[in-house]
Amino acid sequence: MDSEITDEALMLRYRDGDAGAFEALYQRHRGPLYRYFLRQWRDRAAAEEMYQDVWTGVIRSRARYQTTAKFTTWLYRMAHNRLMDEYRRRHGRDPVSFDDPDGPPLDQVAAERTADPEREAENREQAARLLGALQALPEVQREAFLMHEEGGLTLEEIAAATGVGFETAKSRLRYAVARLRRALGD
Repeated sequence: MDSEITDEALMLRYRDGDAGAFEALYQRHRGPLYRYFLRQWRDRAAAEEMYQDVWTGVIRSRARYQTTAKFTTWLYRMAHNRLMDEYRRRHGRDPVSFDDPDGPPLDQVAAERTADPEREAENREQAARLLGALQALPEVQREAFLMHEEGGLTLEEIAAATGVGFETAKSRLRYAVARLRRALGD
């Protein structure tokens, strides 16, 4: 399948019966979506189940698919809903945000790669610290961060996928990045 074809065009093709289009979508989004669930939920089995449920949802709702938003927004909206269902099932309530109103401005999170073995060891250590810091974030902040970093969603798309306002999505992402920066020592 041509990599220049948009996700939306692929989903429309899948809706119209092209099974290869589904395979192309699955290949494009399987890694980021799986990591979204795995990093949101510490239980690998539950993350796998939620992941499979979302792809099953894509299959089930293909006949009703309309291009009212980007495919990734639609996909992560389903992922968010599935995550909230699981959270409510296990905890009996929605996750709570502990947003810090005085956090520093949002900066990009970037990972430097090099062939230097010493630097590689530092990068592995930094990655382990990042994963630990991610788990320490409030659920709603971790979700916004992972949608942005793993799913490539914009703030507008995160807001649409999670059913919150733009400013709420923006603050969640901003505070998540700020906390991660503090945890990692900038």
